[in-house]
Amino acid sequence: MKTTFDKATRDELISRIKMLNENSTAQWGKMNVYQMLKHNTLWQEWIADKKKHRQAFIGRLFGRMALKSILKDDKGLRRNTPTLPELMVTGNGDVALEKAKWIALLEEHANFSNPGFVHTFFGKMTEEQMGYLAYKHADHHLRQFGC
Repeated sequence: MKTTFDKATRDELISRIKMLNENSTAQWGKMNVYQMLKHNTLWQEWIADKKKHRQAFIGRLFGRMALKSILKDDKGLRRNTPTLPELMVTGNGDVALEKAKWIALLEEHANFSNPGFVHTFFGKMTEEQMGYLAYKHADHHLRQFGC
């Protein structure tokens, strides 16, 4: 399974990000290209954050099962998968700047470390799981925009 901790995989994602531009349009979902890029930079900052996050009650019921299902194979994330409210983005902004930020955050996966990370839905995750999920999340949004 692909992981953002592998340099070749990061390089592949980065080359796909570089294909995006102000005119890129979504093949599904409600986000424009800026919102998708900003969402991904926020997501990357969130998983790197050392603050303790609390798992939501619904996540305690279904999170581990959902994570296991998502990480069981190389299959991409479903279209229109819900996101956390704090990672929703509205409006417009600088596409080139968000591309550069996302690329820089992905490059930091070469030295990524956040043991004890608690996803607000999936719960406590190993770094291995985080690398797989980070790839699937990035791939999902790049496919959303045809990259």
